[in-house]
Amino acid sequence: MSVLKQAPWQADALLLLVTVVAASGWIFSKEALAGMPPLLFIGTRFLLAGLLLLPFAWPALQRLPPRRVRRGVLVGFLFSAAIAFWILGLSYSDHLGESAFINSLGILLVPVVARLLFGDRPPRSTWVALPVALFGFALLSLNAGFRIEASQLLMVCAALCFALLINVNTRVVRNVPALPLTTLQLISVGSILTCLSLVVEHQPLALSPSIVGWFMASVLLASSLRFFLQIKAQGMTTPSHAAVILMLEAVWTALFAAWWFGETMTLLQLLGCSLIFTALLINRWYWVRKVMLRWLPSAQR
Repeated sequence: MSVLKQAPWQADALLLLVTVVAASGWIFSKEALAGMPPLLFIGTRFLLAGLLLLPFAWPALQRLPPRRVRRGVLVGFLFSAAIAFWILGLSYSDHLGESAFINSLGILLVPVVARLLFGDRPPRSTWVALPVALFGFALLSLNAGFRIEASQLLMVCAALCFALLINVNTRVVRNVPALPLTTLQLISVGSILTCLSLVVEHQPLALSPSIVGWFMASVLLASSLRFFLQIKAQGMTTPSHAAVILMLEAVWTALFAAWWFGETMTLLQLLGCSLIFTALLINRWYWVRKVMLRWLPSAQR
């Protein structure tokens, strides 16, 4: 059966919805950070999201051998580092669209990390895409007067951690079903970062009804619903096909930030983000072409 037949339009529609929900999560999170310390926000958000998924994952979790449960929890430590860098970068960021494109570099770095740590051979498209992405990031740093801002550096660290996390997930816990694995990791991240927040963060809470509303939107929509839909959609298609559509998260985030916060991009920011997105397309060109042929049947003629 061809790859395209394994990826029905329902999967594409769900994945597209996932990118919209995930992009909305950037807005929800930024708004909630106005009244909550970053680590406390992301820790309690993931903990509650994991607990909401727990009843659905519990039957599968009960059937898992203890060693696989331990592996899932241990990978959660790496997930904690990635999401901690992300939320700290978001808290410093004045340009959500730019931050989203920098964070999307994690997709490009997956085969590079696999080469460095596991000896895998990346496709040639990766080596073509990498300098394009680096040039795009250089333009973003030029926008700040040829210096890397704290938010940019933190997002790069998050992208590296996410690239490592994806590699580890596919090797260490490859035999763990997606729903129990996601639940384990969400609860692990939530527990770790909530405890860390209690130790290192001293920012007082300013919980107004609107802050609580943004927090609950982050938990219910951007975490629980997003991961549930993503798991369902990824079960209907191939990982590479899904990755192509999930790249749209950065585009949606930039559009939503422009609409909600009135963000604008300078010419250097626009060029830098465009080059990063171009690099992502180059890196996944084989699968991008397949998605285009599916969505535009006339292009096959």
